[in-house]
Amino acid sequence: MAALTPAVCDKAEMLPLIDQALSWDLNRPELPVAEAALDMAERFTPFGRIVAEDLRALCLSIPADSHAVPVAQATLTKAALRLSLKPLARTAGRRPAAHRAQDLARLVHALLHATEGVVASTATVKEGRR
Repeated sequence: MAALTPAVCDKAEMLPLIDQALSWDLNRPELPVAEAALDMAERFTPFGRIVAEDLRALCLSIPADSHAVPVAQATLTKAALRLSLKPLARTAGRRPAAHRAQDLARLVHALLHATEGVVASTATVKEGRR
């Protein structure tokens, strides 16, 4: 029996896809095939949701006045909006598909960066308690 939910990539699989999407120059005519860009967007979305949930949980473990909290909160606000967007139709053109994939790649990158900041703040708080 097939799984009811699609498999979610791990970070090691996702980072090259993020780099690839971020390398696209959307002002040039050489854009990725729409199907490929839409597939990337479909992979970024569940991964981004997982990272956002992890980040939300991590934010609870550090003081609210930590410098990492405002960045994390702003990123989580963007994530709540963008990760809930309806997927583009499979008939979307190259440019809209590439824009969506690149936008989601930027968001996932920001979520990962914010997570690293919160983890670093958590380590700093733990060091201060010793």
